[in-house]
This record gives sequence, C-alpha cells and structure tokens, in this order.
Amino acid sequence: MLRRALVAGAVAATVATPWWGPRALSRLEFFHVRRVVFEGMRYTPRAEALALLKVDTLQSVWQELAPLGTRLAAHPLVADVQVERQLPGTILVQVTEREPVALVRRQDGRLDPVDAGGRRLPIDPATVPMDVPLSASADSALMQLLDGLRTAEPALYARIERADRVKDKGMPDEFRIRLGPVTVRTTSEVTVSRFKDILPVEADLARNRLRAVELDLRFRNQVIARQP
Repeated sequence: MLRRALVAGAVAATVATPWWGPRALSRLEFFHVRRVVFEGMRYTPRAEALALLKVDTLQSVWQELAPLGTRLAAHPLVADVQVERQLPGTILVQVTEREPVALVRRQDGRLDPVDAGGRRLPIDPATVPMDVPLSASADSALMQLLDGLRTAEPALYARIERADRVKDKGMPDEFRIRLGPVTVRTTSEVTVSRFKDILPVEADLARNRLRAVELDLRFRNQVIARQP
C-alpha cells in the first residue's frame, strides 16, 4: 500500500508539471496499455472498434487521446466518442451509438435498420434483436418523429408496429402510423407533442368502453376518432 501511495504521489506530481511530464511518464512500461474498456456499445462490433482505435500494448495511456476518438467516430454506427485514461494501464472509451428507429424493407426483401436521419445502419436484424417498427421508406421526417417518440414517449413508441408516409393523388402527404388495431393519420409536419394528443382521447374512449380503428390528427387542435 505504501508503494502504491508513493507511485500515485509521483504520478500526480509529474502530471502537474509542464507538458513534458506526461511525455516522461509515457516512456515507462508501467503505463503501457493493458486493456481497453468500451461503454455504451450494443451494436458496434468490438473487433471493428479496436481495429479503428489502433491501440496495442506497446503504446502508453499517456498518448494523445483525441486521435483515437476521431478514428472510432468514423464507424457508421458511432455518433459520438469520449476517450479517457484510467491509470495505470486502461483506456476507457465511452460510445454513443446511432440508434435504429425503424426497419425498412429492401427490394430483395431484406430489412435494413435506419436511424433518426434515415441512414441505413450496418446491423443484421437476424442476429441482433431490436423492437422497432416497420416502414416502407427511410423518410427522414418520419424517422425523426419516431426517434422523438422513442426518447420522449417510449411506451407509446413501443406500440408502433408500422409507420409510413402516404402520397394520395391530389392530397397532401400524410403519415399513417399503426398502433396495433388503431391507425393514426397525421400530417408530415406533426410534432411529438401533437402526436401525444391521442393519449387522452384513447383514455376517454376506454372509460366509455368505446373502440376506435382510426385517430385523425390532420385537423388543427382536433383528434377525430373513427369507430368500426
């Protein structure tokens, strides 16, 4: 314990010195990288992340960390990276991933996860379980709505089975979102706050033992419930 305390004191004193302090420490084998710890990674393969970091046991934890984050941020599943050192020999990498918000079907019938910006993500839904709705296209406005519901109203988002932008001849575009047996029709400019207006209407219908097959949000300040 005394030895560890002395080492810790020496390190603190050296780090507190000018720029040459960390450089001096980087020459010591004691501070070579012995492990890399990732936090926040669910979809990004660890092997791919390590390959991008280009870190090995001959390097020091006192190396510049910004280039590591820059390299890993190039991965299509990574939205943000924070890299820290944990003495004496650990690199901690905190990753914020791009989250899939829907599955979009390709022409060949396969499904691609897409994020809030409509970007297709290199995740195989056959091997990585994900509970997200289906959609006919990676429409960015629709994906942003789904992502807003996912973060602000996860229980409501979990009910969504399918979400599509529909273009009827002579009519403005609209979103049709299926919540189990109920279809919500709304304009493509809908916000999360406006979409949530269906919740008190559903509650009122339930209290009166009524059932709707369609909830229409296309008209300002109204929610029109259509029964079977």
